[in-house]
Amino acid sequence: MTTQARKTARALADLAGDVPTPDALLDWRNSLHYQRHAPCVLCRRPTPPRSHAGEAAHKTCAEVWIAAHPDESRSGRFVSDRRAASTTDNHA
Repeated sequence: MTTQARKTARALADLAGDVPTPDALLDWRNSLHYQRHAPCVLCRRPTPPRSHAGEAAHKTCAEVWIAAHPDESRSGRFVSDRRAASTTDNHA
């Protein structure tokens, strides 16, 4: 693993938030998730996104895996980005 890849992996790990419920969508908005194409660990087709653990995975494949493996998904293999604390009150 190159120095840049290690830095990116550490930065992604720092972004890790909660494991979504099986019916929720993953939030992988941060640009650090997108790197060079590599085979998806779930479907083996090329994909640029990386999980917080550094695994190449389509976001959709990860969401389907979470829904199909609710008990295993609590291990944190695929998680959403941590939400930034809101600094404004969003009152109507």
